[in-house]
Amino acid sequence: MLTLVTTLWPAAAFAETSSNDIAAKLSALNWVEGSGQTIEMGDGLAELKLNEGFLFLNSTDARSYQTITGGMPSNKEIGVVFPEDENQLWAVYFEYEETGHISEKEKDKIDAKKLLKSYQDGTEESNKSLSEENRLYVDGWDTPPFYDEKTHNLSWSLLARDGMGNKLINYNSRILTRVGVVSVILVSDPDNLEADRKVMEEQVLSAFSLKEGHRYDDFDPSTDKKAEYGLSGLILGGAGVMAAKKLGLLSALLLFLKKFWIVVIAGIGALWGLFKRFLGKKETAEEAGGSSSADASLDPNSDQREDRPL
Repeated sequence: MLTLVTTLWPAAAFAETSSNDIAAKLSALNWVEGSGQTIEMGDGLAELKLNEGFLFLNSTDARSYQTITGGMPSNKEIGVVFPEDENQLWAVYFEYEETGHISEKEKDKIDAKKLLKSYQDGTEESNKSLSEENRLYVDGWDTPPFYDEKTHNLSWSLLARDGMGNKLINYNSRILTRVGVVSVILVSDPDNLEADRKVMEEQVLSAFSLKEGHRYDDFDPSTDKKAEYGLSGLILGGAGVMAAKKLGLLSALLLFLKKFWIVVIAGIGALWGLFKRFLGKKETAEEAGGSSSADASLDPNSDQREDRPL
């Protein structure tokens, strides 16, 4: 998605795909149920203590999940966490990009007003070539950018809406590492963002840690690569800032927006219901195909299938 997690939930993505087919693919993923175990992420980059009440997908399955549910993987995913509680509708995506070491020099000079204007100018220009239903409008900051020097964590969230008036929001955290950035993106319904954010920070993000040798303070200026942008550039998408040197800021922003850093939540309820149907099953692809009764329950053409609502 992003870079980019990009979790898009368009209904059109499922127009030609049967619900049973989607459900079967979801059930075949390798769901890890939390029991307090420690999970390694990013080939030794970090680890996550997965507590009871949470589910985890590794990098490969996180990409598969996004593809199955109509999203667009960035191929930088290192994992995704879901709540096991069917009344909670959120997900936390983790990605890693080796950008080079990002300086903290801007920590007290982040110009939120200027950054917001950049987002708004970029979307306004992009909207000129789009039909109304595909347009995006940035209304302001939900949480203005702020940097925690102790944890080397940069966070922010934007308030936006699409051309149909649907609220769009995401909550972004960027954890600086020795030579890169871990992106943590909370995908949530706007009405529940505050509560979901609290769960993410207190129960998921607090359980995530970088391993020794990959931490921000492990940076060695004599050998390690430095990033060509700082904290403000990270908020604007990093690669977009690099492109700005040749294309100008506006063009860079348009490139940035095409990578879908704005997470669209429209339609999440229907998809989540489909996903929750399989939370208690933990079926593997082999188990689902191991008996005729299981096959029948997933076959939309079988007279023996179970008539269960999605």
